[in-house]
Order: sequence, then structure tokens, then C-alpha cells
Amino acid sequence: MLTNVEHIGIAVRDLAASNELFTKLLNVGPYKSEAVESEGVTTSFFKVSQTKIELLEATNPDSPIAKFLDKKGEGIHHIAFEVDDIRAEMERLKGEGFTVLNEIPKRGADNKLVCFLHPKGTNGVLVELCQEIRE
Repeated sequence: MLTNVEHIGIAVRDLAASNELFTKLLNVGPYKSEAVESEGVTTSFFKVSQTKIELLEATNPDSPIAKFLDKKGEGIHHIAFEVDDIRAEMERLKGEGFTVLNEIPKRGADNKLVCFLHPKGTNGVLVELCQEIRE
């Protein structure tokens, strides 16, 4: 079950410059920066009240973020929803006809297991499912 909007992901070309911009905009600095090597991305997270914003900068030209930036430019990349049980939610959504982009949840940023839904089935919006890793 989807429990809430976990974060909004924004693709950026220059993470340092974007960190400065969002620090001014939100009046708070990033609380965390992290590289996710498997996705070819470096991230920064901001939090205002219960809302999190994730800035994503490509670390190589073949990464999904680099391809997104080449095609669409900077801007909203995805919306992430928190789930209680990512595997069960993936199965439920597949049963509803959605296309899951990764069959097995993978480790993402901010201590999450993640899975993405293809934007062709979600009105052009890349949807990410997130579950806190419980170790």
C-alpha cells in the first residue's frame, strides 16, 4: 500500500550550483548527499516539514539521469511513494497492468529499496516505490 509521497526527484546538471539555489529557495541546506554508483548518480536531499526533495546529478554520460537531461533538460524527474512492502506492492501494480522497470527491488539512496514504474503507463510520470531498508 502506498503510504505517502516520499520525495520528489529533480534532475540537475550541476549539483553544487543547484544545492546553493535550493538552499536559498527552501531556506535550509541539504541534510544528506550520497552517490549511488549502480545508477550513475550523486544525490542531495532537502527536507521542509514532511516534504523531501532529491536533487540528482549524473556521474557518467550513460546514466539514466544523463539521458533524461539530454532529452528533457533539468526539471522534475520522478515522484516517489513510500510503501510498507515493496515486493507486495510491485506484484499488486503488475496485476493492475503497470510495467515495472526492475523485477527485483534495488538499493537506492537514503537507505531505501526502490523500484520504478514505466512512465508510459503512468501518464508520462516516472513513479518510484520506496521502502525503508530494515536490517
